[in-house]
Order: sequence, then C-alpha cells, then structure tokens
Amino acid sequence: MGRRGKDGSEARFAAYVDGLVGVVGHADRAGPLEAYCMGLILPAERKSVEPMAAMTAPTRTAAQHQSLLHFVGQAPWSDQAVLDKVREMVLPSIERHGAIEAWIIDDTGFPKKGRHSVGVARQYCGQLGKQDNCQVAVSLSIANHYASLPLAYRLYLPQEWAGDRKRREKVGVPDQITFKTKSEIAIEQIRWACEAGIPRGTVLTDPAYGADVALRTTLTELGLPYVAGVSSMPSLRQGCGSGAAQPRSYFKGCKNLRAAARGAKSSLGGRDAAASDSAHPVICKVKLSVTGRPALLTFPSPWLCEL
Repeated sequence: MGRRGKDGSEARFAAYVDGLVGVVGHADRAGPLEAYCMGLILPAERKSVEPMAAMTAPTRTAAQHQSLLHFVGQAPWSDQAVLDKVREMVLPSIERHGAIEAWIIDDTGFPKKGRHSVGVARQYCGQLGKQDNCQVAVSLSIANHYASLPLAYRLYLPQEWAGDRKRREKVGVPDQITFKTKSEIAIEQIRWACEAGIPRGTVLTDPAYGADVALRTTLTELGLPYVAGVSSMPSLRQGCGSGAAQPRSYFKGCKNLRAAARGAKSSLGGRDAAASDSAHPVICKVKLSVTGRPALLTFPSPWLCEL
C-alpha cells in the first residue's frame, strides 16, 4: 500500500476512535480506547489485553497491560452506548450501498481453558462445533449485501453462574443481571431494535433460535417477517382454521419437514399444503410444535427451512 493509502486508513481510524471517545466518559480513557481498538484489528491469534499491550506498546508493556485491564474491567463506560455510537457512524455508510435487508440473530462462542472468566461453562461452542468450555454471547446484527453491523451484544450467563453469589461477586456481575435463556436475550434485543426505530429487514435465525416458540411468536406479533431454521425432527400439526377444536391430523417422527409436508398435502388433496422435491425450503401451512413443547401456534405463511 502506498503512503497515501496508508495515511488515509490511519486518518479514518483516528476519526472513528475520536467519535467513540465522547461516549466512554473521561478524557483519560481516550488512550486506552485507541490502543484497545488497534489491538482488535492487528494480526494476533489472541485478542486479550496481554498480547494487545505487547503489540501496541512494546517498550512499556506492563504499564499498557494495566491500563487496558482497568479500561476493560473497571472503567464505568457503557458498552451499549458505544454500540449505539458505532451504529450512528457506520449505518449511513452501509445504507449508501442499499437498504437494510436482514436482521440476524446469532450467538458466538469463545473457547476458554479455565473456569474464572464470566459466564464460562461447558456448552456448545460454534467455533469448535461441539460442546466445550467456553463463553457465549448473543447478538443482533443488521445487514445488506454490502456489510453487516452488530447492534446488540450480550454475554450469556448460564444458570450455574447466575445462581452462584460468590462467583458473581468475585467478577462483578451486576445484581440486575439475572438468568435468561439465549432466546429470551434475543427477544429483548429484537424488541429494543423495534423501539429504537432500526431499519427493518427479514429476521434470520438458525435452528437453535428458530425452534423457540416464544421467539417466533414475538416476531409475528411485531410484524417482522422471518426465515427460521428448524431441526428435521419437529412435531407438526396440520392447521385447521381458527374455529376448530383439534387439528385434523398429526405428523410426528417424520424423516424431515418435506416428508411431513407431503403427508399434509396428501391428506388435504393438495389444498392447504405444498412440498417440493427440490432443495428449496419447504413452505407449508401447518401448526408447528417442537417436540417437548406443548404450545401449538399457527403462523401466516411461515418459511420452515430444513437445515
């Protein structure tokens, strides 16, 4: 990269950090904020404060380490305020390339070796593709074909942490933080985004969230279209109108949703359900209940994507 391109990147980075300084409070936090942001984008396998300190201040690593530790762990700035400021600065740039098309509900796992990091537990870790020791954060992002941007980001606190007062006090978990499932956290984030007037898009979820009845109900109540991944082994009840006391047929243990949709089509003479032998998602007018969840809810034209 030429000098001009490098200077341009440095100027944009400096302007970005300057924009964030106003929401982190005291002016003394500007230096640690810049160092932390720089550490996030520098090439390093570990994004913790110790290697960040070594990269951003190689001649005074110990002092930089303490400064970053204080900034991340003790300084009273609001992570949501920073996210809001980032949205204010970045969203216009994204929208210049097209309208927001999607809201993405997801979580991210961070593998850990010890047991002292907040929320660490043996749970599913997407990075590893299996159950292992990790932290998990639930996020809501918006996206178009040009870029994506996280709007809300919250660490998941497992029950074993939420109910352990000694562990909470040792790491400083606020009293107002109580146990919530990942789907409950996602629902709070979705409601907040609607109240904040975030440009709407189709909500996308994987099966871990798509299987949650309360989440899908909330999306329907809020008028948000969605494409939800579901497992290939749910229980399905054929929809039969608002006045019927019981569904007319029950599909359970089908090999997959496509087979269930074929069964619905056969039983109704092809009137109320449709299935495709192609690899495209099945669209089927059914009442959906995940095995073990008794609630049966009808959705107008749901997309049930077998993943």
